[in-house]
Amino acid sequence: MRRESTGSLFGRADEPGADGEPHEAGPPADAPLAERMRPRSLDEYVGQGHLLGEGKLIRRLVGGKAALPSLILWGPPGTGKTTLARLLATAGGARFVPLSAVLSGVKELREAIAEAREARRRGRRTTLFVDEIHRFNKSQQDALLPAVEDGTVVLIGATTENPSFEVNAALLSRARVLTLQPLAPADVLALLRRALADADRGLADLNPSVSDEELDRLARGAAGDARVALTALEAAVLATEPAADGSRAVDRETLAEALGRARYAYDKGGEEHYNLISAYIKSLRNSDVDASLYWLARLIEGGADPVFIARRQCIFASEDVGMADPRAMVQAASAAQVVQMIGLPEGLYPLSQATILLARAPKSNAIKRAYFAAAADAAATAREPVPLHLRNAVTSLMKSEGYGEGYRYVHDDPEARGKMECLPPSLRGRTYYEP
Repeated sequence: MRRESTGSLFGRADEPGADGEPHEAGPPADAPLAERMRPRSLDEYVGQGHLLGEGKLIRRLVGGKAALPSLILWGPPGTGKTTLARLLATAGGARFVPLSAVLSGVKELREAIAEAREARRRGRRTTLFVDEIHRFNKSQQDALLPAVEDGTVVLIGATTENPSFEVNAALLSRARVLTLQPLAPADVLALLRRALADADRGLADLNPSVSDEELDRLARGAAGDARVALTALEAAVLATEPAADGSRAVDRETLAEALGRARYAYDKGGEEHYNLISAYIKSLRNSDVDASLYWLARLIEGGADPVFIARRQCIFASEDVGMADPRAMVQAASAAQVVQMIGLPEGLYPLSQATILLARAPKSNAIKRAYFAAAADAAATAREPVPLHLRNAVTSLMKSEGYGEGYRYVHDDPEARGKMECLPPSLRGRTYYEP
């Protein structure tokens, strides 16, 4: 049986701090693995090097003498927003008061602020952490303003939504927005290995073994979400029956079930990534709407970057539809812009809309054929000079050399379009674009 937690950075629940107040207890032994494995110090924190690297913003804030400013932590799920908030509060010696915007309202906010004022009178600062702050309405966010303004609390809000749209301008002006990125596969892999090796908080006492290949696949399938990866790992280990010697050899099938087969099979850096996008593009080219939507769903549900899909749609709109339906480029570009703005899951709608239009659009690769035919001639005649009549005579010397001589301005001379040759002499009469 796993040992009881003996405490963490936050201390035991029954262990008073120097100010006589009890510190927050570490997570109980039966808490989910992702909760038990929360880093206990900034040195244990993995990822977000652009904020936590040597000399970066968070390191400077923690190492300096200035008080921590109010912050809005913006990033996808499982990137460490809550953990970072806890560590920043603890590093500064402040009380850490967590609230969930899903479960709390103005009443709870006022109670927390009143307690913070009392703690301030006793010389103790308070960090008020509001998870999913975007779920607070305007009046609830406004209730925070006075306490943030006068320093009663240092606010740290966490959100998966763009703060520009979801957080009041008045609150934004009093806080710094820090953007957290999805964890790199190497970072997720490091967290998985740590959990497997830790006997106190992790899974080592269950004697699990997972091959490097499968652990790497799990790290990639989690799509940058540490909580997803750790939850899947714990489920897979617990679902694996121990051998006679007590060891648990976790296989691919169990990990796939724990993570979800689509996510586990999809590997952004592996062959399956290219197989899926190839199937998607070829289905679009074949004007098969249903197959195109299916492969799109495989990509999205497997964890593909929606911006990557949108980029491929833009390429397809010009390469495979082109002048047969110029609206396709407009649709693809609009979908890409919307996906950049709203992300997933809602981004699946513009991606699906663009997919249907691209699949149904008439197809033409005339643009592609035209360009590469012209490119072949450009390479073969790269040393051939530009005809004099197409050159600009920007100096008197150039004019005396014949630059611009014979050029016909089509707006004043409509016959120029048919009579003035614009290709080099060796390519006269060559046709590249054939609608």
